[in-house]
Amino acid sequence: MKMPTILGAPRRARRATLPAERPGGRRGGDGQSILSEEDRRALVVPRDTMIACDNLVKIYKVADLEVVALQGLDLIVKRSEMMAIIGNSGSGKSTLLNILGGLDRPSAGRVSVNELDLLKLNDHGLMRYKRETVGFVWQQSSRNLIPYLTALENVRLPMTIAGKSFREQRDWSKEILDAVGLGKRMRHRLSQLSGGEQQRVAIAIALANKPPLLLADEPTGEVDTATAKSIYQIFRRLRDQYGTTIVIVSHDPAIAFRVDRVVAIRDGRTSTETVRRAGSTDTEQTHDEFVVMDAAGRIQIPREFLDQLGMSDRVHVEMEDGRIVVRPVERRLSGFSGTPAAVS
Repeated sequence: MKMPTILGAPRRARRATLPAERPGGRRGGDGQSILSEEDRRALVVPRDTMIACDNLVKIYKVADLEVVALQGLDLIVKRSEMMAIIGNSGSGKSTLLNILGGLDRPSAGRVSVNELDLLKLNDHGLMRYKRETVGFVWQQSSRNLIPYLTALENVRLPMTIAGKSFREQRDWSKEILDAVGLGKRMRHRLSQLSGGEQQRVAIAIALANKPPLLLADEPTGEVDTATAKSIYQIFRRLRDQYGTTIVIVSHDPAIAFRVDRVVAIRDGRTSTETVRRAGSTDTEQTHDEFVVMDAAGRIQIPREFLDQLGMSDRVHVEMEDGRIVVRPVERRLSGFSGTPAAVS
């Protein structure tokens, strides 16, 4: 079967160029702003990067109070990567997802997606970004779906709004529904579909306009374990087949066994990173875990280590035998044995 226009850059192939892109980082009449070479160097963005966040800050004002949701977050996501963001409630992961989805704007810092500078997009450019560059899957599938339409009609609706031809709507909607395993259920209304099938329709809708980036907010939060496993398998198949970059927000630490990389957010910053080792399979996986260090040299020491050693707001940092050693301040820890916490 002849493949239609792809969902973003295919793996091992040249990145598909969006119609809105302009060389040199200038803003076109369509409101899109492409990263210049100077911006790229400032962000330290490799060519294979889909998402780049640099010192991202988001502050919400509630009455006379200011709530800092993101406190200088740094993040790089490569093209065609399938990764997850985890963290406790209030850690900032949903705020980050909303910024990447074009649903909110940061208070400070830099963020680029698919070489688009999100802080420089005007309202029209932001609308095009949400229509063409990013797809969003909500935890509640009902937020993606119109109940009185069939699965096929739901997928075709965003394409109709985007002005796609009838032939493109027909061909792509059938292909993407087949890709999520609903080829034989596409003419069923939502009331005739299970919860897992409705979530798969929601995934197909998010990919209706072939965005290179797919964001998913707790996509398995309302389904059983078996259905959750099948949804992750669908995500991986879409990534492998179309080169789509997939970012999943979750509370579940076990998601590390479903994706290539997991980034944990704590107190509005990236804290740790878990990467699946090359050669791992779905049945036998090994991972490497890292503490993330930002451009300013800051790291977040795991809370259990701090509690165990009684570390508080001030510590000693020394170089010792090729290691950076972090020691608690002795006068604050009268009963402390003196064992240092070493950072290699």
